Amino acid sequence: MRTNIFMNKNILILYSGGMDSSVALYKYASEIRLAVSFDYGSKHNRKELEIAASNCRELGIEHQIIELDLNKMGFVSDLLLSGKEIPDGHYEEENMKKTVVPFRNGIMLSICAGIAESLDCKRLIITNHAGDHVIYPDCREEFITNMNKAVKSGTSNQVEIFAPFTMMTKREIALIGKEINVPFENTYSCYKGGKIHCGLCGTCIERKEALDGFDPTAYLA
Repeated sequence: MRTNIFMNKNILILYSGGMDSSVALYKYASEIRLAVSFDYGSKHNRKELEIAASNCRELGIEHQIIELDLNKMGFVSDLLLSGKEIPDGHYEEENMKKTVVPFRNGIMLSICAGIAESLDCKRLIITNHAGDHVIYPDCREEFITNMNKAVKSGTSNQVEIFAPFTMMTKREIALIGKEINVPFENTYSCYKGGKIHCGLCGTCIERKEALDGFDPTAYLA
């Protein structure tokens, strides 16, 4: 009898190549059927996608990149190539709201839910966390709960959104990654998209705080 290589792989992960999604990628690698990344027109997309592809190759996980250029659809965000310069400062500061991409998680989860149904994947992982709650409405527990209801009721195989880090801090996620030997040097966070992390934007500052004591990242500042 032939063994189905996908028998125990019923997870699709929304994977950016960042710290949080990389921790989930490594933690649930044995159950992941497909990792999906989006080329959505952000300033840091190119670097993120390189990292995402690299980690998927390392783990032997199939990786799919979906082109979704939000710059051509009327979206307004400084995170996009069509936006202004990325502001410096912590996420909690008012100017970091300019980096919000409206309903990004909702759009990406909807597309991934359709792919998950097509592949008969039962779970769809997204790695939002508690630090996102202040300025990102589509990272909050209420949104995930309601989106899960919509996806589950709208898919023939009742795909479930699995958001394991929703109520965790980035530091707590980093400590999980440290314990399972996630190669943080092969993850990318900087919103400015440079070869080296800038060290000044909201994601870089949050990354420094999360990885304090075991941070392998090189920063410009």
